[in-house]
Amino acid sequence: MGRETKKREDIPARYKWDIASMYADDESWEADAARTEEGAARCARFSGRLGESAATLLAALGEKDALWQLAERVFVYARMRRDEDNRDARRQAMCDRAQTLMSKVAAALSFFTPEFLTIPEETLQGYAAEEAGLKLYAHLFCVMLRRKAHVLSEAEESLLAKLSEVTGATNDIFGMINNADMKFGFVTDEDGESVELTHGRYTGFMESRVRSVRKEAFEKMYEAYEKQRNTLAATYGFNTKTDVVLARIRSYPSALAAALAGDDIPLSVYDNLIRSVNGRLKVLHRYFEIKRRLLGVDELHMYDVYAPIADRREEKLPYEEALRIMRAGLAALGDEYLDAAMRGAEDGWIDVFENEGKTSGAYSFGSYDSKPFILMNYNEKLKDLFTLVHEMGHSMHSLYTRRAQPFVYGGHSIFTAEVASTVNESLLMRHLISEAKDADEKKYLLAMYIEEFRTTLFRQTMFAEFERLTHAAVERGAALTADMLSQEYFALNEKYFGEAVVSDAPIALEWARIPHFYRAFYVYKYATGFSAATAIAKNLVEGGAAARDAYIAFLKTGESDDPIELLKIAGVDMREPGPVDKAMDTFEALVDELEAMP
Repeated sequence: MGRETKKREDIPARYKWDIASMYADDESWEADAARTEEGAARCARFSGRLGESAATLLAALGEKDALWQLAERVFVYARMRRDEDNRDARRQAMCDRAQTLMSKVAAALSFFTPEFLTIPEETLQGYAAEEAGLKLYAHLFCVMLRRKAHVLSEAEESLLAKLSEVTGATNDIFGMINNADMKFGFVTDEDGESVELTHGRYTGFMESRVRSVRKEAFEKMYEAYEKQRNTLAATYGFNTKTDVVLARIRSYPSALAAALAGDDIPLSVYDNLIRSVNGRLKVLHRYFEIKRRLLGVDELHMYDVYAPIADRREEKLPYEEALRIMRAGLAALGDEYLDAAMRGAEDGWIDVFENEGKTSGAYSFGSYDSKPFILMNYNEKLKDLFTLVHEMGHSMHSLYTRRAQPFVYGGHSIFTAEVASTVNESLLMRHLISEAKDADEKKYLLAMYIEEFRTTLFRQTMFAEFERLTHAAVERGAALTADMLSQEYFALNEKYFGEAVVSDAPIALEWARIPHFYRAFYVYKYATGFSAATAIAKNLVEGGAAARDAYIAFLKTGESDDPIELLKIAGVDMREPGPVDKAMDTFEALVDELEAMP
């Protein structure tokens, strides 16, 4: 009989997060929820008055920050309580109410940016000179003023806001087709059992050691997409057209430029990533040839690329042992960082084990004034150790930032957020490889690390190249038909996988099953973040105290400057191709090491 999932009350308190440190009871939460609603109603008194005086502008900014900080705290507590047991109707209701409150606050403050942008820049400069408290908001002012040329009239902005539910419809339509309507049939698994193929099971089938299982899962998956190819092409086509039309409405030169503008990312960063990765595809092709040889097959097909090339006996890894390995693996970050992380693990940051009704997966969460909590479903496997150090990277990033920055800069852009977590993973992987007990374990870990490069740096860049291509086509007036999308995607696949892999015909339809394509120009951040983290991890291992101090300084910056500028503090300039090239150097060294192993 399998192990039953525990009830939450049966899990010892030391393995649960200390959410009571946010609110001792629900009554305290209710009081703050009421204060949030009152605050949303109150802030309207600043509407039409932001340009009245320096003192009024400062008071409005302060009240806006205080209201968002309170609303965030109310939402985080309710969401985390619900995540403890999603079956609890009372917690569901609290979370729903908190989401409604967040919407009310957003609506109440919707006047702020358009009205702020009507204030002449010389007036703002005068206010900043007059009122010392406004110096805190200097970077925020720069960010908002950058948008000025792309913000429409109040009436036009109101119309776009009302249309937002319609302009975002393609993502919902894809989700319904992909997750609710499509069925993929059944696959005969390694034990000869007929098992339904689902999105969740597909990865497991593709990692099977039995080739027939992989092949059947691959073919069944794409047979289903073939039946929906025209509907999905129309859905993706209109999603791309929406990006292009909205960019034109806001006077951006392209949809890509519009997507990068929020973080002030130069187009060259996107282009350099694709150029650098394309320049090292031969190394990826060599890895696939090594993989073909190690798998012992005449030809490597698309359904073989996720197959494991090394065995490793999966021993149980108790949580306390994972904490010990985490500390050893992150030694390059120094005692201050490690002591704080270990204290956090003992002080109720982490909700460790699965329980009935608990949200699956893992995340780092919390409000500006709470502990940087971590949700896990620890199952004593190696992947759980990596999840632990990944989420601890996020939480330590939050800890350092919240101690150093005011609320207005207390968050992180996606461009920088994944760096802190991936640095930890890179350091841990380096440590585990250096401590491998035997050749089989080392080969397993090398292959695991190489696959991280393949699936994050190469695969996400391939996706980024496809998105650039499809949006440029629409901007030229071309139609995104199923045939056109499949032909272009197949050509990209052949380029990235090379002659060492047979680009089986069904892979031409992979574009049809990628949810991230409905949030355009997002996936490149995975690749740039991975590159930056790889370079930083190398610096930490080789650069000693100076590199460590620079990295800790970066962790303290939050959103106090643009992401590109903040990463420079950690010794990485993403405007240059250097970080991606260094990551490629690391990848090539790993491939060399794997190839040299018997």
